[in-house]
Amino acid sequence: MRAFTYQRVQSPAEAAAAAQRAPGSRFIAGGTNLLDLMKLEIETPAHLIDVNGLALDQIEVLPDGGLRVGALVRNTDLASDERVRRDYGVLARALLAGASMQLRNRATTAGNLLQRTRCPYFYDTNQPCNKRQPGSGCSAIGGYTRHHAVVGGSDACIATHPSDMAVAMRLLDAEVETVKPDGSARTIPIVSLHRLPGNTPHIETALEAGELITSVKLPRPLGGKHVYRKVRDRASYAFALVSVAAIVQPDGSGRVALGGVAHKPWRIEAAEQNLARGAGPVAEQMLAGARTTPDNAFKIQLVQRTLASVLAEAKKG
Repeated sequence: MRAFTYQRVQSPAEAAAAAQRAPGSRFIAGGTNLLDLMKLEIETPAHLIDVNGLALDQIEVLPDGGLRVGALVRNTDLASDERVRRDYGVLARALLAGASMQLRNRATTAGNLLQRTRCPYFYDTNQPCNKRQPGSGCSAIGGYTRHHAVVGGSDACIATHPSDMAVAMRLLDAEVETVKPDGSARTIPIVSLHRLPGNTPHIETALEAGELITSVKLPRPLGGKHVYRKVRDRASYAFALVSVAAIVQPDGSGRVALGGVAHKPWRIEAAEQNLARGAGPVAEQMLAGARTTPDNAFKIQLVQRTLASVLAEAKKG
């Protein structure tokens, strides 16, 4: 790990301004992803800004019946909150499917959204990776790709986003609230937060330099049956090969989002119009234009089967 300087701040605006003054600095809260990357010298910030002292660890009810979740709310606290368990069951289930209890006790809401890919070539500094070093190439293309993207990838990157929570947030149409270095605030729809790789896979989100996530807004509860199903190589402590988040209403309508298949949580709203017809038409439309390899072609059928299982569970009520 390279040497770095360290700073504590007292407000979100101070944190964002401090980040602007120190280019290349990083915010740190739980550190469950950042510290690992620093130890491997994949991330080499010269300055860390500790945001743990900010009052961003509360969950509050909004006037429209939704919830505002502070950026520093720990994953364990969010998953166990009575309101989340009752009204946003898919989110609670997604959180509990991710990582270990020890990690959930430290990981934060904002940090979970911003965690970086677990592509093995990204973590291997001996291999070219356009995320680590733009223009160096993508070792995954032509390499071992069992866990890699089948939709939304590019010739520059086929990594997947690792977050379970982000898939549920995308399903719920959450909104991300931020503060910029000039002190102004903005709201980013979750659909716009994460970027597809294109030719710039190292630019992973819509956040500007120094912009700090302060909270996530959940819309008013949608009702219906909430299901989150995660398929992985082992029963725990593994990232998704495929995950399906769904909310299904009594009349068969609903929403579906996928994890483990793309560079960002994957949801195609137009496909949801076919939900009452079953898993096949929905999966076909969601995965239209898929580019697979011999290692990950199984994901197409796995999405179809997992979605069918989720819909069958939802129908049971």
